[in-house]
Amino acid sequence: MLRGGPVVQIGVILVSVLGLWVGARLLVDAAVRAARRFGLSELTIGLTIVAIGTSTPELSVAVDAAYKGLGDIAVANVLGSNIYNVAFVLGVISLFRVIPVAESLVSRDGVALLASTLLGGLVLFDLRVTRLEGALLVAAFVAYTAYLLRGTQTEADGATEQSADQSLGDGGVTRPITDRIDFPGRDAVFLAGGLALVVVSGDYMVLAASELARGAGVSEWVIGGTIVAAGTSTPEFAVSLVALRRGSLGVSVGNVVGSNILNITGIVGVAAVARPLAVSASALGTFAWLVAVTLLIVAALWTGRVLSRVEGAFFATSEVTRWILGLI
Repeated sequence: MLRGGPVVQIGVILVSVLGLWVGARLLVDAAVRAARRFGLSELTIGLTIVAIGTSTPELSVAVDAAYKGLGDIAVANVLGSNIYNVAFVLGVISLFRVIPVAESLVSRDGVALLASTLLGGLVLFDLRVTRLEGALLVAAFVAYTAYLLRGTQTEADGATEQSADQSLGDGGVTRPITDRIDFPGRDAVFLAGGLALVVVSGDYMVLAASELARGAGVSEWVIGGTIVAAGTSTPEFAVSLVALRRGSLGVSVGNVVGSNILNITGIVGVAAVARPLAVSASALGTFAWLVAVTLLIVAALWTGRVLSRVEGAFFATSEVTRWILGLI
């Protein structure tokens, strides 16, 4: 129980968003430095380490909500975050600059994004996610990650990796202020501190969002799929904006694609393993929207290997429309 009225609850959500963003950034920065020491390629880091790091808020919220028996918030947060990522984040980014994409990112990771989305829908079709289904989802994500980490690079990959090198090498998405702070055990401290901040912030966000939903007469599914989803997607948005500023547009797309694959497989899977999930029938409508947006974004990237400003405006507007329809 979180004491206080709607103003207090909204304030807690805003502070939680800040905590989730800062915690995720600390995790990402420390993890990427560690990955470099193990010789992972920059492209692989972007698609795995950065994506995993920016998805830690969704993981924290989903697992915490699952333990509290709030299946709607756990799953709505994931589906809503995925819609927000591909529609609003990529849409807004493309309004600033047309996004060119390497063929491999579409043909390999775009297919993986579609496949993982459909797999998540298949599992959610009966409005329940059992521990066995959760384990299968986690296994699917592990298999995808293992495939990436095999390090098989094609010539097409080189174009995207060169973009990633420019971003990560010149301070793009992984060299912020934390790189200027150096002391023994720095990365271990940042990893532990970032994880603690994400877990605590996620716990308070779930409490505040559920109280706000009950007090306002809005369903937990709507709150989880809009306000909580946007809050937990702030790291993805931040990373994509920084990548845009550094001219690394491939990283902007790779971060979103990797995060969405993790969300629908690994995060829903881990939450269900922690405690089986039960969701309302609203999940089917939200999932249908997610499938439509995912199909359209992959098709847009496939045709011409770019996301134009017109297409970006369409996707961003679609997300604003979803919020309006959900909250009225």
